Amino acid sequence: MPVVFAVRGEVIVTAVDRKPKRSRQLRRLRNIAENPRVAVLVDHYEDDWSRLWWVRADGEAELAEAETHPELLAALVAKYPQYHEEPPTGPLVVIRVSRWSGWSGAG
Repeated sequence: MPVVFAVRGEVIVTAVDRKPKRSRQLRRLRNIAENPRVAVLVDHYEDDWSRLWWVRADGEAELAEAETHPELLAALVAKYPQYHEEPPTGPLVVIRVSRWSGWSGAG
């Protein structure tokens, strides 16, 4: 599922924000509680295939309140201007990356 995120060292953070959701009982949060092993995949596409790339981060996720990780919330707010006025109020998803892998069309 698409998410906004920020990276600080070996940690990726995303959050449940104020955008409308069908339910406050999000399946992704239940999945993390049941099995914290996660992967994040980021890709970049261009018509010039030599400029394609992707990176994958494998790790373990934990759910945390923003107050317990103000530096991670600050990283999200710094990256996304939309959060300047209304920072996320839901839980943070904190992913401690154990393995990075990737590929690029440039070789």
